Amino acid sequence: MALIEFSKDEKALIVRRIQLYFREELDQELGQFDAEFLLDFFAGELGAYFYNRGLYDAQAVLEKRLDSIAEAIYEIEKPTDFRR
Repeated sequence: MALIEFSKDEKALIVRRIQLYFREELDQELGQFDAEFLLDFFAGELGAYFYNRGLYDAQAVLEKRLDSIAEAIYEIEKPTDFRR
């Protein structure tokens, strides 16, 4: 898996969200450097878990859609003397 990287704008937004969380939920001020460090830590240590969960969720959606397509094909199949 490639390193999880965010654009400059994405990273700035996430850092602000981290700072807001610390301020509102933990009643602590967190500087920009510390919030970026925390983001980099979580991305490096936990990012793969979230990435894999996203892959599993996408795979489940795709399998469901493929089952639906298979059913639709079966429904339009014409009867023949040939048996599978």
